[in-house]
Formats: sequence, structure tokens, C-alpha cells
Amino acid sequence: MKIFDCITFFRENRVTNLRFEILSKVVDKFIICESKYDHKGNKKDLNFNLDNKDFEKKIIYLVKEDPFPKNSSPWEKQALQREYIFKGLDICHPDDLIMFSDPDEIPNPLKLKNIHLKKKFGIFLQKHFVYKINLSNPFEEPWEGTRICKNKNLLSIDFLRQKILSKNIKKFWRFDKERNIELIQNGGWHFNNLFNAKEISIKLKTFAHEEFNKDKFTDVNIIQKKIDQKIDLFDRGNKYKKVELDNSFPDYIINNKEIFKDFLL
Repeated sequence: MKIFDCITFFRENRVTNLRFEILSKVVDKFIICESKYDHKGNKKDLNFNLDNKDFEKKIIYLVKEDPFPKNSSPWEKQALQREYIFKGLDICHPDDLIMFSDPDEIPNPLKLKNIHLKKKFGIFLQKHFVYKINLSNPFEEPWEGTRICKNKNLLSIDFLRQKILSKNIKKFWRFDKERNIELIQNGGWHFNNLFNAKEISIKLKTFAHEEFNKDKFTDVNIIQKKIDQKIDLFDRGNKYKKVELDNSFPDYIINNKEIFKDFLL
């Protein structure tokens, strides 16, 4: 049984390279899908850049060359990019494990060693951090991040992401596959918006949540002020808190603080 770690990519080089360092010993193949078009349909440059060339043999890098359908919504474009990942899964066996995450949702490698799913699907429940590696966001914890299932149970990447939710377990009226879910505690880390202010602005202007493509959210100076004040990007009243680096963080971060000095408090 092999483990395939799948993500769609936009401009998240910092956290994606961190992902490789944390997971390389437990993941057999990383599948990265980048599109030449953003989720608004605008043409974009390819941005993926691998820092550690030792991982090259583990990576399948897919490029979606064609534009998205003209009248498709940003959410439909996002789903189409996700489904493109299947082009990298043709080497999988039925019992191989497939993980899908956003790049900044990193599963705990300790949970992947000798993993044995008891249910069809798994959700890694993750700690949540914003702007900085150790700026905690307890308001959105546990974060339902990485999803996992056997290849033989994977019908759609977008289904795995959108429909496999912990709340379905508690709904007594659900008898279908969306309820067949295992929750994986201490499941890793969601390092959300591990960007500078300019990078966050670019992300907000191009990703599927169109409701946040407004000046009060995308203005670089406003974003920088919110980072400095450790407050929520979307004006929900959340104030974030610095936590100390301890053994609950990935070893790679603890052992390489200098690399991440601009993103540590």
C-alpha cells in the first residue's frame, strides 16, 4: 500500500515546500496540479518552484493547460482543477491511500505511519494558525483539513473535499457513504495565509470566495495592519494569539527556525 498526497497549487511555494519536508518520509508520491488560469478565468504564469531537488522523484507535477469553460463559476473552476489530479493517479492500486488537501493543510506524519482506516473516508482534524507559524486561531479549531480514502473508494476529488464532513456523522438520517467517516485526532496543522500582505492580496483577488474580493479585504495596507494587530482578515472579530514553539509542531520547523524567521513570532 502506497500513500499519494494530492494538492491543487496557485502560488503557495512556501507552505508547499514545507509540506514536502514534513511528509517526505511517509508519502510515496506527491501530486501537484497547477492551472495556467486562475479561478476567475484569467491567464496566469506557472509559479510552482521546488526548493529541495531531492524530492523530484517523488513529485508528479500536472499542468492544466486549457482554459476553464467560459461560463463556469469560480467554484466550478476550482472543482475542475481538483478533478485534473486523476491524471496522476493512474499508477495507483485499488488499496493505495489518496489524500487531498489545500497546500496549507499538512497532515501529521505520525498519523500516517502504519495508518489503517477503519471507515471508507478519513478527516484529519488539525490545529489552525494564521499569518505566522505560531499565531494560533482557536476560533476555527479543530480544522477539518486533509481528507483520505482508498483509491477504490475515490469517485471524485471535489466530493471528497466538499461532502466528507464531520457533521454528517451526527445526522441520523444519513445512511450513505457521506457518513462512513473516521475522524483522525491530532491530525496536523493548517498554516493559513502564510504569506506577506501583498501575497494575501493577490490570493483574495483570484480565489473562489468572490465575496472577499473587495478593497476592504484586498488593500495591502489594510492587510498589513491586520497582520500586525493579529486580527481576522475578514472582520469577524477574532483576535489571534501567539503560542510558543513546542513538540506539538513539526520537527522540521523546530529544527529550522532560521529558515522561517519571517513567519515566526
